[in-house]
Amino acid sequence: MRQRAAVLCGAAVIAAGTVTAVPADASAPRPTHPATAAPAAGPHWEKCATEDYPTLQCASLKVPLDHARPRGRQITLALSRVPHTASTYQGPLLVNPGGPGGSGLTLAGFVASSLPAKVAAQYDVIGFDPRGVGRSSPALDCLPGHFDPVRPDSLPDTPDVEQANLARAKSFADACGGKYADVLPYMGTVDAARDVDAIRAALGSEQLNYFGYSYGTYLGAVYARLYPDRVRRLVLDSVVGPDDVWYDANLNQDLAFNDRHRAFLAWIAEHDADYGLGSDPERVEAAWYAMRTALAKRPAGGQVGASELEDTYLPGGYYNGYWPYLAEAFAAYVKDEDTGPLVEAYENFGALGDSGDNGYSVYTAVQCRDADWPRDWDEWRDDSWDLYEKAPFMVWNNAWYNAPCAFWPTGSRQPVDVANDGLPPVLLFQATGDAATPYEGGVAAHRLLHDSALVVEEGGGNHGITLSGNDCLDEHLAAYLTDGTVPRGDGGEAEADAVCPALPEPKPLESKAASTSSRGSTLHGLLGFRG
Repeated sequence: MRQRAAVLCGAAVIAAGTVTAVPADASAPRPTHPATAAPAAGPHWEKCATEDYPTLQCASLKVPLDHARPRGRQITLALSRVPHTASTYQGPLLVNPGGPGGSGLTLAGFVASSLPAKVAAQYDVIGFDPRGVGRSSPALDCLPGHFDPVRPDSLPDTPDVEQANLARAKSFADACGGKYADVLPYMGTVDAARDVDAIRAALGSEQLNYFGYSYGTYLGAVYARLYPDRVRRLVLDSVVGPDDVWYDANLNQDLAFNDRHRAFLAWIAEHDADYGLGSDPERVEAAWYAMRTALAKRPAGGQVGASELEDTYLPGGYYNGYWPYLAEAFAAYVKDEDTGPLVEAYENFGALGDSGDNGYSVYTAVQCRDADWPRDWDEWRDDSWDLYEKAPFMVWNNAWYNAPCAFWPTGSRQPVDVANDGLPPVLLFQATGDAATPYEGGVAAHRLLHDSALVVEEGGGNHGITLSGNDCLDEHLAAYLTDGTVPRGDGGEAEADAVCPALPEPKPLESKAASTSSRGSTLHGLLGFRG
């Protein structure tokens, strides 16, 4: 999505559950079995500094389109790096923002600058654009302008509306097949994981440190399953449920996003003095759906119809730092019939540019290839209407977002079983109220990854929680990256090995002017495409 508005964030709260710290081997990456042969020379790094990240470097790497045919057609991956500066070197730390479809080039600079300086200095922090993404080549763009406003209403309450949405989904799948028939069979997570290992080999490292958010947790878990002895340290933040890839994962998201949207509406009710929409959450919810109905008939500014409204408010389910801006736009429309703030919110949070078209193309290419999706639309329709009765906020918007998979031109693979007992200690982070990757997924991964440690943000609802202002979480991350220390619970029934309290909820804006940007808003502007 486009760059987010700046937000006000509360101060961090430092506390933790009762744990015992267990240090692990802090030595440099240990040798393993012979790796895939690395190129004669590593990537050629050139300066690509920005004002925020002055030491950032960039390079490119050729990898096989089909890793089963290493001498066949080659594609290009775009890489970034913040090089280590300390005498103690712990190897490359590869970072991924999720998606699938998210660019990771800038994330390297963010992670390197957000970690404690003495920790970051010990790593080459490596970002990359996965195959098909951004500056990698070829970069997919199946149907430019697919999300241009105004789209059909996502709610298919008439046969004509349903058919219009189905036609859009099929046209996107057909366009992808027409433009990228030779590439789509190699766009799955397994292919991306083999690219990760090619990056490791090109960097001349026997082992890899990996830090992934959101979908990046699944990519990291798949990489670890394929190459367990090449994993040195593995950090997974906001963990994909490994048993739900991918159709069921989206159904589970629908329920969780509805809960998160209601939390946002309840927050507005708590701040009725600022927004004037009522102190009863049910009254505020009724006003929101009345706004949706009105926009379906008359889009705001000719741009924000019902589907675009949902796109605009979905990011509030990922990060509550957006709530004050979304609440301001909501109140202006309902109380003053002022569409300007709503259009501005859409442009900041919901509208897609060229990078969004690219991200969505990769998102569908990977998810449709990774796992079986129902090919019978009746199954989608029945599941979605059943869920809509319980969770109306995002059910149909999410269904149409993924609907190209019902018509996808390539076959699908079986999801990877990521269960793994051959890894060093793995560190997992999960918020209890995360909507994009619900809490149960982190618990399931904790059970499947032997010797992993789970750090829980109790009461948190954001997606992507480390390096976002919570000092308690970040202390566990820093300890692990310093010497492998992970928290260990007391062996009781509790799922978590450590518990951190959530940050305070945001406050309403003190003025119409945007506040100073926070680390949290910067991170959430970098995290992957709707994932």
